[in-house]
Amino acid sequence: MAKGLQDLLLLGDPRLYQICEPVLESERPFVKTWVADLHQVMEAIRAKYHFGRGIAAPQLGIMKRLIYLNLDKPCIILNPEIIDPSPQLFELWDDCMCFANLLVKVKRHQSLTLKYLDENFRPQEWFVTDALAELIQHEYDHLEGILCTMRAVNDQAYRWRPTPD
Repeated sequence: MAKGLQDLLLLGDPRLYQICEPVLESERPFVKTWVADLHQVMEAIRAKYHFGRGIAAPQLGIMKRLIYLNLDKPCIILNPEIIDPSPQLFELWDDCMCFANLLVKVKRHQSLTLKYLDENFRPQEWFVTDALAELIQHEYDHLEGILCTMRAVNDQAYRWRPTPD
């Protein structure tokens, strides 16, 4: 059965703090279903809260190293590895689908290189900067059981997002 917004794990769910397992090549047949579920939930978040560029599998309780981005086109990232993060950091207000009305001020690397497998298990390498680097770090953290609340720059680094109409 397809997953929906009701399946999105919320802040405090212990699964959000677990490290995910790699996607195995033998699990390739499941990737399409997992991605369809991730896409469905991301679209629901976009419709309800007006944000969402990416989602990680553990946010739906799929404890696999899978990230789904949908910027100009869909991008499936399996078993990612961040290499060469820049020493330069920048600060921003981060958001998360698992606590949609909370913003958290964090520091992220300005750029990085991402090594990963695509949906066909072909190795890929992608150099990203700025907003895309931030997004990758946020989603990658989900695979490591880390939420942006755990990266807050200080005790005052939280604020409420106005609720959309």
